[in-house]
Amino acid sequence: MYAIIEDGGRQQRVSTGDRILIDREISKETKSISFDQVLLVGGEGSPKIGQPILVGATVTADVLGLAKGEKLITIKQKRRKGYHRKYGHRQHYTAVRITAINA
Repeated sequence: MYAIIEDGGRQQRVSTGDRILIDREISKETKSISFDQVLLVGGEGSPKIGQPILVGATVTADVLGLAKGEKLITIKQKRRKGYHRKYGHRQHYTAVRITAINA
């Protein structure tokens, strides 16, 4: 069984046991979260498609901790002027493991 959820403006296809990164800060006391923006649930029989979301469908996940994304390098330069700058950035994410899909 799998589901397509929306979180932070991004859609992700998840199934039970998957580890995903979400772009949301969660307090350290929180052990599990629930996603209620479920767009599609499929895998057994015909898929259930929401218009735009499925009413009553949720996906629950356990919080694993903080994680960092890959490093992105940005370079600025102006030709023939000797001007160049190099910037780096790593996005902070929260790692979660999907535990249940309730349709």
